[in-house]
Amino acid sequence: MEEQESTDPIAQNRNHLTQLLLNKSALKQDIAHESVVIFNELKAQIKLELEALRTLVHDDRVRLYFKERGDYEIHVYIGSDVLVFSLHQNVFRLPDNNPLWGTAYFQSEERHGYFGIIYVYNFLAESLIQNRLSDSGYLISRIFLNKDRHFFVEGRTQLAALFRDTERNLWSPSICALAVQISFAYVLSFDLYIPPFDLQEEITVNQMHYMGESLKLQTGKRLGFKMKSDDPDLA
Repeated sequence: MEEQESTDPIAQNRNHLTQLLLNKSALKQDIAHESVVIFNELKAQIKLELEALRTLVHDDRVRLYFKERGDYEIHVYIGSDVLVFSLHQNVFRLPDNNPLWGTAYFQSEERHGYFGIIYVYNFLAESLIQNRLSDSGYLISRIFLNKDRHFFVEGRTQLAALFRDTERNLWSPSICALAVQISFAYVLSFDLYIPPFDLQEEITVNQMHYMGESLKLQTGKRLGFKMKSDDPDLA
């Protein structure tokens, strides 16, 4: 009887599905749960950092506050900028062609290559306050978190340079505080660039009517890196 069951293709398929559910699906649930825990730690640290800065910055004109949009997104108003920290609600696997699969840590267990992701975007504060829908924001970093709290960072902040080694990088309260402070410092270090004259030489009558409230011309920071329009090699 056991021999018949082991060769039954339907039973074999069911066994394969069972293993996928017990291993891969359960793994994704574990990562999703741990990512929420870490995101809540990040939110708590953001609030602590803002409170600390408010005790040192006594100019009421300087924005230092936050707004939560649901459980997975927080908008941090700091000076003339907004940092948006957003936890994606799905779990991702590194693509097969990612060079990290060639390292010993990822080769040792495939589950090391599954991650929850926290996205960090930068917008101008006035873009959100005035609801300027044509304004641009920029992704400045992505924080990849696996089941065991190992992580790495991609992006344009110092975090990406500091935290590349997933095997050695383990999320902790001190890392969390450093991530918040570096993100704050990064966006405060870059100013709004004046757009090229040619982009603003023509406006519509409708834009002119609303000029007093908010000139509907696209505004965004350049964040110190080349855009595709600046370098034909990047196009």
